[in-house]
Amino acid sequence: MGCNGKTKVTIFVGMKIPETIIKLLFILVLGVVLMLFNSFWISPTEDCYSYLINPKTAAFAFYWKDSKGNKIQTFQQLKNHLSNKHNKLLFAMNGGMFQQDYSPLGLYIENGKVLHPLNLKKGTGNFYMEPNGIFYLDKSKKAHVVCSSDFVLTDSILYATQSGPMLLVNGVINSKFTQGSKNLYIRNGVGIKPDGTLLFAISKTQVNFYDFATYFKSKGCTNALYLDGYVSRMYCPEQGVEQMDGRFGVLIGVYE
Repeated sequence: MGCNGKTKVTIFVGMKIPETIIKLLFILVLGVVLMLFNSFWISPTEDCYSYLINPKTAAFAFYWKDSKGNKIQTFQQLKNHLSNKHNKLLFAMNGGMFQQDYSPLGLYIENGKVLHPLNLKKGTGNFYMEPNGIFYLDKSKKAHVVCSSDFVLTDSILYATQSGPMLLVNGVINSKFTQGSKNLYIRNGVGIKPDGTLLFAISKTQVNFYDFATYFKSKGCTNALYLDGYVSRMYCPEQGVEQMDGRFGVLIGVYE
């Protein structure tokens, strides 16, 4: 015993440490290493480029054809289209699935005009996976992401694009998605937060539906809509992303 009544422990050089103690120390060190690894490791669902906008204040629109009726199709053509109006493109993303002639596969509204009708047909492929959805902006510049079955066409709608499937509905991941699925593709989509903020995202690497939906949920989105797959691209020079290849139907652009 020491003078203060506490037990003194002396370790002698060369003393043999019991194997049980060595194993416990190894487990302890391994646990610390794993904890540090998890602190710095980025989940695959975080492996996305994203862009946030406030639809109330941002200058953004949906595009399909120019004033002459020519389909815009590419980010470069969209840049040129806006430049002719003395505007600068800040962000762009393909905005929904399209047919072989680059016309929208579903509903498309531009400047309050229905240029392609609502598509509620049954079919195969991602577009027809239920629930299908619509991303639209009304004339008060409030954004909405809703199931197509809940959509009501009114004169107050400024822009709308239809795609599918819905990734999130009321914060719940689509029940048709399988966790751990090997169905991996580049994917892009749009989500909306409770305060009305829009989140556009595209995966940097191939990802399944479940993980992509999880990304939007982790960012606080209540509803989110899948826009397209391997053809998807994003233009955002602010983030050093300028994926200029590819041709599309509907384009979504933010400009100044």
